[in-house]
Amino acid sequence: MILQALVNHYEQLAAKGRLETTGWQNAKVSFALRLDANGELRTIEDIREETQRGKKSVWVPQVLQVPEQVKRSSGVSSNFLCDNAAYMLGVDSKGKPERARTCFEACAHRHHEILDGVSHPAARAILRFFDTWDAARAAEHPLVVPLLKELAAANLVFQFGLDYAHEVPEIRSAWQRAYDTAPEGAQTMRCLVTGEMTEIARLHPSIKGVQDASTMGASLVSFNASAFESYAHDGGQGLNAPVGKYAAFAYGAALNHLLADRDHRMHLGDMTIVFWAEDAEEAYADLFSAMLGNDQRMENRDLLDVMRKLATGQRVNWENVPLHPENSFYILGLAPNSARLSVRFFLRDSFGAFAARMTAHHQRMEIVRPRNDPWETIPVFMMLRETVNPNASSKDASPRLAGEVLRAILGGGRYPSTLYQQVELRIRAEHEVTRGKAAIIKAYLLKNTPEGAMKDIVSEVAQVKLNEETRYAPYVLGRMFAVLEGIQEAANPGINTTIRDRYFNSACCTPAVVFPVLIRLAQAHLKKMDGGLSAYMNRQLQALMGMLDEAYPGRLNLSDQGIFQLGYYHQRQKRYEKKEEKNNG
Repeated sequence: MILQALVNHYEQLAAKGRLETTGWQNAKVSFALRLDANGELRTIEDIREETQRGKKSVWVPQVLQVPEQVKRSSGVSSNFLCDNAAYMLGVDSKGKPERARTCFEACAHRHHEILDGVSHPAARAILRFFDTWDAARAAEHPLVVPLLKELAAANLVFQFGLDYAHEVPEIRSAWQRAYDTAPEGAQTMRCLVTGEMTEIARLHPSIKGVQDASTMGASLVSFNASAFESYAHDGGQGLNAPVGKYAAFAYGAALNHLLADRDHRMHLGDMTIVFWAEDAEEAYADLFSAMLGNDQRMENRDLLDVMRKLATGQRVNWENVPLHPENSFYILGLAPNSARLSVRFFLRDSFGAFAARMTAHHQRMEIVRPRNDPWETIPVFMMLRETVNPNASSKDASPRLAGEVLRAILGGGRYPSTLYQQVELRIRAEHEVTRGKAAIIKAYLLKNTPEGAMKDIVSEVAQVKLNEETRYAPYVLGRMFAVLEGIQEAANPGINTTIRDRYFNSACCTPAVVFPVLIRLAQAHLKKMDGGLSAYMNRQLQALMGMLDEAYPGRLNLSDQGIFQLGYYHQRQKRYEKKEEKNNG
């Protein structure tokens, strides 16, 4: 399913002229070997481009469309028309001169295989170069010496006159014929992706751009040990999951294209997430990126309005492009795993369905926010940061948790229990209920509480703002704790250690043990205050105590602890609102 979706995406992009045809790929190239008609090296042209990165100006390789490159981890295997200095010149940069000479000979042989019989002067010049170049003394050549260190880590191409050799039509045709011709002994099987009888790709393309994976690229499909191989396919590698040569190229080209696009990918934990519409229209990916909080250029209210319209099946215009909610949309989460890639999740649904689930998630996460909080909605990455120690060097959430949370949001499933547990652990450690933590508690309880009496109670207390009517004991106790804290702060302005620092965790867990102590402390604090303020705060406290129908509970379960924290958060925000109204008045 994943490979079929990627192959279809490649075909859509190729039809729009945004991806190369089979047998070709983009590669980073730094130098061009300019040859004359006799195959003699005239100059080594530096074709790197100057670009601005931050405050610095740096020189970076050009990205050129070159013949598809081989995948190599060891051994000697040459590319055609574009390779490193060991293959193209025989330059030794690793202290292994014999291996460099072998690489050069393999490169010469590869070019003779393809270009013998091609009459174009550029083809004859390349073959003449390989026949006459002294690879053993390459490092001493006057054109190579000043660039020796830079050539060691660069890709090179051939240039003839003003043209790159790989752009000459006759040479391109020769390469395409060689690429399309199955080698002797090539295995023909039914491709699992296209269903056609075709030559099977023994090695699959390298996928580049996945966070923390090998910079040389990693495999999405590969087999390197007998434990993973099918019967009678020992050492067959690609034969264990037969994918045709065309399908392997197509899915690799499409996935590398997605990963290279910074606007249409995002990182979450150790995951790299890419997403695309079935018709390859970029506006869908642009909007989805904004929905995930990856793009902050749009006003939040406008974004939510667009999401609600799509969720209800309405067509909308985004960047002057009409978006259809029924259009299929794909989301792929990848993570590094040694030399391979691990698929964390793959989701396919209509774009409107994803918009509906994101809208529902935002509604569950909606909670009264402090005046100084600039975020109208809480993006997924900020939501996950609430599970991390704020003093930790890395602010990334657990990789597994990040994947489970995003999958739950986009798939419409329940939030993972570890999300709630991690938030509770952070509250106990920090003695603070932030907006993000309160929003997670609210969303988790609304989504994960099963139908029944408790569901009705959760609906009462898990609201955007303070519910002053509910008499559910854990919520009322949370409100009481916020009032008791306010009494202490009013009686002792600037106090360093409050009851929240000393008693919050035990008040959440064992109210019957803690609240009698806190009430006695509050009476002492009320005596220190002036009469009007003391009477006002005492009325608040007494009103809340009067809402408790029973004695203080001996112990609260994990759900009720979250409800306690919601009551505490709501009451504190209500107090701050009144302060702001008073100051503004």
